[in-house]
Parts: sequence; C-alpha cells; structure tokens
Amino acid sequence: MAEQTFSLEDKDLSFVEAEFVNIRNSTVRGIEGSRVEMQQVAALSVDGERIDVTQGASGILRGGDVSVNQSLAGIAVGNNVQLNFAFSPIAAAKEHVEMTRAAAAIVVSKDVKMENSASVLLVAGSVHGNVTTLLNTRTALCLGAMIGGVLGFVSLFRNRA
Repeated sequence: MAEQTFSLEDKDLSFVEAEFVNIRNSTVRGIEGSRVEMQQVAALSVDGERIDVTQGASGILRGGDVSVNQSLAGIAVGNNVQLNFAFSPIAAAKEHVEMTRAAAAIVVSKDVKMENSASVLLVAGSVHGNVTTLLNTRTALCLGAMIGGVLGFVSLFRNRA
C-alpha cells in the first residue's frame, strides 16, 4: 500500500483525507488522516491517530494523541490530550491530559497533569501539578447534593400549597 501524503498551504477546502496531512494557513471543514499537522488553520472536524495543531482553531479534535499549541479547540478528545497555551471548553482523554498554561471548562481523564492551568470542572483519577479549578469531583458532588436537597425541600412546600 502506497503512503498518501497531502500538503496544503493558503487554500480553502471542504474535506481532506490522507495518511499524512500537513496544512498551513488554510481553512478546512473536515480532515481525516493517521498523522495530521496544522499550522494557522481553521478546521471544523479533525480525526486522526496523531493530531498536532499550532496557532489554529478547530471545532472537534478526535484522535489517539491530540496536541493543541497556542490554539483554540472546541472539543479535544483522545487517548492522550495535551494543551499548551491553549483553550478548550471540553478536554477528555482515556489515559492522560496534560495542560501547560492552558484553560478548559471541563477536563475528564484517568490522569491529569497541570502546570499553571485552570478549569471549571475537573474529573480525574489522579491530579498532579499546579491547578486552579472551580469544581473538582468532591465539590461537584457536594454542589449536586445541595442543589438536589434545596429543590426537594422547595417541592415539598409547592405540593402542600
């Protein structure tokens, strides 16, 4: 089987599919490949075994190893996710999430390593590093129980009236 390599610069495309994808200064709706490298690219959906994004914006990143550098990713999902100076509303990984000076609204993984990073909700088996989070697993459970208790109490008075 011959290797497929696709390189692109300064173009607008709807869909790219190849084994090795290297795109610069372009916009693409969908990308699918084993190894995807993007620099200054806006992409809606990217699927690949290894995805590297530098100074780009993407809607959904799905892959084995996902690396987001100085970029914005709507959803970053993979076996291992790495955010460096980046923002992602949702970062989820089966094995490991590593964040360096990054921010994410929701982070879910078995193992999380954060250096000077922030999240709103952090759900992880183990957490290492300097992290600022609004809700971790314990506070999310406490908040849920408190809201449930208040709503239950209010419903008792509502039923009697």
